[in-house]
Amino acid sequence: MITPDRFRSIPCPTYPEIRLALRPGRALARMVEAAQPCAIHIATEGPLGWAARRYCLRRRVPFTTAYHTKFPEYIQARFRVPLPLSYAVMRRFHGKSSRVMVATQGIEDELAKRGFGNIGRWSRGVDTELFRPRPEAKGEAGPFAGLPRPVFLYVGRVAVEKNIQAFLDLDLPGSKVVVGDGPLLDDLRRRHPAVTFAGAKFGEELALHYAAADCFVFPSRTDTFGLVLLEALASGLPVAAYPVPGPLDVVGGSPAGVLSEDLRAAALAALDIPAEMARGHALTFSWAACTRQFLDNLKPFPTNRLRAA
Repeated sequence: MITPDRFRSIPCPTYPEIRLALRPGRALARMVEAAQPCAIHIATEGPLGWAARRYCLRRRVPFTTAYHTKFPEYIQARFRVPLPLSYAVMRRFHGKSSRVMVATQGIEDELAKRGFGNIGRWSRGVDTELFRPRPEAKGEAGPFAGLPRPVFLYVGRVAVEKNIQAFLDLDLPGSKVVVGDGPLLDDLRRRHPAVTFAGAKFGEELALHYAAADCFVFPSRTDTFGLVLLEALASGLPVAAYPVPGPLDVVGGSPAGVLSEDLRAAALAALDIPAEMARGHALTFSWAACTRQFLDNLKPFPTNRLRAA
């Protein structure tokens, strides 16, 4: 693994917790050649990813990439950069990849329409031991003790591209809870005093928050998958979302959630879904299958290719 923490770096604008490597090219080359890999996978389109791409092209070794995030849509939402311009940059980045790995059929179809090729599937998995139903979490010792029921939960980045305002504007009974951090957090806290903003949670504490809620509301229209959907379902929490890529691929036509352009109606209908139905659907997403897909997508090459270069 070669990650930005091994280089001098700066915080990503509007995402300060994400670090961007500064001028990583020469050090990256030394690290790759010291490791003598038999395959190279480029995970993201940041400065480190571009440096790895240049390295592979110069040495004429194959590499694979992954399309995890709809960066063009995020950049448009934050900085008003036209989508065609951003997608042109993304096509250039992924254009020489032996395989562009995507999590869902919906994203594959979108990228194909935008001129991307060599697309392959790399699904996702969920830790079903950590994220599981916990009946005790809904009791007096749980994180939402004292809040009126039902509890509608959002987990994720508190940022404009997540369309969180659509959730906060819903007229719903009970309580709304937001778990997560991001650039909109302080502003939304001021504007929505009736909503519980719990901040970022991790590990066991995050799992307890999922299990303590009654419905998971996912308002995003731009996610390529939505791992939080799997975490919620594995916790026995039914999902309400828009019928867009991500929810369509994770929930689809299963009875584990409700997808509708009327997000309020979806949230209310999801309350009737049994926890075991949500959990059962999550169990179909295996980490073992995910790993096999990734390995099958790689493009190995002889290690002496790097020495010869």
